[in-house]
Amino acid sequence: MATDYDAPRVREGEEDKPDNLVELGASRARATTDLLEEDTEAVDGHTLPGADLSNLSLEVHVVPRQADEFSCISCFLLVHRSQESKPGTSICRDCA
Repeated sequence: MATDYDAPRVREGEEDKPDNLVELGASRARATTDLLEEDTEAVDGHTLPGADLSNLSLEVHVVPRQADEFSCISCFLLVHRSQESKPGTSICRDCA
């Protein structure tokens, strides 16, 4: 039997894959729609064991910026003045 060496090679399980971009786009759109439909289930009623946080108070004491700190103009973090890349630049060493 003669072998056609110019024919595309097909491995097992690849027979049902689309051959062109239009078919590929359509199959991906169907897969995305299927995934979105699966995620529409209600999540109510799912609780983690031991995670009753209803009586927990979430209060944070905010300390204002100190005289030896500055706010980096690149990353907006509040860092100590010793972390300034060059004096007067207001850029931390990590961003410089």
